[in-house]
Amino acid sequence: MKTIIISIGLSFFSILLNAQSDSSTAETGTTITVSVPCKSDEGNVLIGLYNENTFLKAAPIMSSSAEIIDGKATATFKNVTPGSYGISLFQDKNNNKRMDFDTNGMPTEPYGVSNNNMSYGPPMWQDAKFEVSNQPVEMEIRM
Repeated sequence: MKTIIISIGLSFFSILLNAQSDSSTAETGTTITVSVPCKSDEGNVLIGLYNENTFLKAAPIMSSSAEIIDGKATATFKNVTPGSYGISLFQDKNNNKRMDFDTNGMPTEPYGVSNNNMSYGPPMWQDAKFEVSNQPVEMEIRM
């Protein structure tokens, strides 16, 4: 009797594990494709996808490095769940994986943010945020 109960329990447990693993590997969310026109093919473009809590304060929730080919860099973020997001990017001309600044604090490498709202001072969340639903998003960000 113990053997039957243990066998039923193990069978039930393995069914639960399979159901959970199948749902965790299924695609969720949508894609965000970002294209960036570049004035030179020097280096590559580093792109970060942020939510309101991380925008320019912490590491991006997703990131990508895009090679510049014929004056254009393109990256796609996959499985992005619906919500509000902002993108910040820069052309890493010297491939040091960080944005460089001159002595007075001005960036020495081209940069841009979603919605292409460039003003004096650092980009603001309200200006860069955009909504993601279940539909794919395509955008061009200028530097």
